[in-house]
Amino acid sequence: MNSFTPNNKEPKKERNKRLQQILEMCIFAMLGTIMFCSKILMEALPNIHLLGMLTMVYTITYRKKALIPIYVYVLLTGLFAGFTVWWIPYLYIWTVLWGVTMLIPQGISKKAACIVYPIVCSLHGFAFGLLYAPAQAIIFGFTFEKAVAWVASGAVFDVVHGIGNFIAGLLIVPLSELLKKLMRKTV
Repeated sequence: MNSFTPNNKEPKKERNKRLQQILEMCIFAMLGTIMFCSKILMEALPNIHLLGMLTMVYTITYRKKALIPIYVYVLLTGLFAGFTVWWIPYLYIWTVLWGVTMLIPQGISKKAACIVYPIVCSLHGFAFGLLYAPAQAIIFGFTFEKAVAWVASGAVFDVVHGIGNFIAGLLIVPLSELLKKLMRKTV
């Protein structure tokens, strides 16, 4: 008998726990794939995407477990675009947004959330080049001056990124409420 075959001798509580784990595994794989597909669909727009918004929605909904779909996305990105130097910062850059989102109190009012979440999402976009810089500096041996020049040369893209993240961030509250509602129905 394999691990997916129901065992009548297995306690119902254990069976339900195992089914819950399988369900979560499927959901997290799907959510990570949604992140990846959304990025592919929006590649024509430079630095405008839904990744920051989705990272925050998943974190608000799943808390620590949100790292699973985030890293499914990171892995898919590496598999399809290559595990090259530009990919290395992806190992930490989305975790920064996840961590900041985790620091926002869970009991925040809806009115405050409608303001705070888009601002946090936007700040991540504005700071993207700055967050990316340490890996670039280490990989390419940048001096401090070269790293500052590298960040400055991409500032226009970071401004576009921040504005795009703010606009996408307006969807965080309704989408996280919807995802929580769907999860309650599923579980």
